[in-house]
Amino acid sequence: MNTVVIGVGNMGQHHARVYSTISSSNLVAVSDLNEEAGMTIAKKYSCKYYKSYIEMLEKEDIDAVSIAVPTSLHKKVALDVLKYNKHILLEKPIADTIQNAQEIITGLKSKQTIFMVGHVERFNPAVQKFKEILREKKIGNLISIIARRVGPYPPKVRDTNVIIDLAVHDIDVMSFLLEEEPTLISSHGKATVSEKEDYAEIFLKYNSVTSFIQVNWLTPIKIRNLSVTGTEGYAELDYITQDLVIYKKDKNNEAEKIHIDVDKEEPLVVEIRSFLNSIKNNSESPLSAAKALNTIKIASLAAEVLSK
Repeated sequence: MNTVVIGVGNMGQHHARVYSTISSSNLVAVSDLNEEAGMTIAKKYSCKYYKSYIEMLEKEDIDAVSIAVPTSLHKKVALDVLKYNKHILLEKPIADTIQNAQEIITGLKSKQTIFMVGHVERFNPAVQKFKEILREKKIGNLISIIARRVGPYPPKVRDTNVIIDLAVHDIDVMSFLLEEEPTLISSHGKATVSEKEDYAEIFLKYNSVTSFIQVNWLTPIKIRNLSVTGTEGYAELDYITQDLVIYKKDKNNEAEKIHIDVDKEEPLVVEIRSFLNSIKNNSESPLSAAKALNTIKIASLAAEVLSK
């Protein structure tokens, strides 16, 4: 399949890299308003560069498009690409507001294209393995989930707050693991060193599980982890290293540490491969626009509470 990437900044450059290595992909071009960045990526992966993505869409024979522009531009670029009837992988979140997300979904209704939103942590092999553990009730019934996604301030993020940029990952993972939406949403946070909220704590109440998410751009080291308490054990997951450990009581009522084997692989590779397979098989993408809309609704409600 002929593939292209619109926006080759922080995430888009990695989309280009992965498309250039996957056997089912032929990366033909990239587009970015920053000529230096765009030409550097094009040269690195032996493809064409376009400053205008519209010109690229008109001139190139394209099957699939990755959109990795700033969140505030998601709606405009996605709707433009849909006019050309191309399959789309849109970086998370689906849009910056619920209304803009709904407009994208409306634009999809008349199109016979595969559309997928890149909530990449769903495709993390450790998360996929963890869902198996939960399904098999290896730590019993779930009681609580705690997620931490913290680190230094990202200089390229200017158009959104820490909830829309970071917390959407963990909100989506909660939906993926629990297969339900929260019944109660509460949050606390503020802007400390920037104009946008750069610190937040979110509480989500599900039918039988409580969830706590901590996100910030203040911590000097990058931490991405998940800890889960069940009626028969406890589990810890590191998104970065893909290490997964569960703790259970042994016959002496002491904690037994069990390392779970995970077939480690870069989540973005799994995500893009899944996207291309959906196109090949003409099947619904594993992360549809409707699922992504639910995530931005929850994140927007949490962000709304912060502003009050």
